[in-house]
Amino acid sequence: MDLLPGTLDLMILELLRRGPLHGYGIAKLIQLRSADALRVEEGSLYPALQRLLKRGWVSTRWRLTDTNRRARYYSLTAAGKKRLGLELSSYERMVAAIGSVLRPEDAQ
Repeated sequence: MDLLPGTLDLMILELLRRGPLHGYGIAKLIQLRSADALRVEEGSLYPALQRLLKRGWVSTRWRLTDTNRRARYYSLTAAGKKRLGLELSSYERMVAAIGSVLRPEDAQ
């Protein structure tokens, strides 16, 4: 399933709002929460994480995973929380607008 532009960034920010995660954990949560409808490949995930890092919306640090492997964990910054709020509002307006177009005229 193709994502709308910016949707992956929005999903990453939302997942990080709940706490730090490593890349594999982010990809697995997206897959799990979408009931396997969405699968994010490394070629999309890591460039998105780097983009969010460059914008200052996430920070990173190395930690050990539950299986004792070193992994880069990403966390939401204060700027990222602010951006998440703006992105959620914009996304909700977009979904409502698309729903209005797709709804049969007699249902409006």
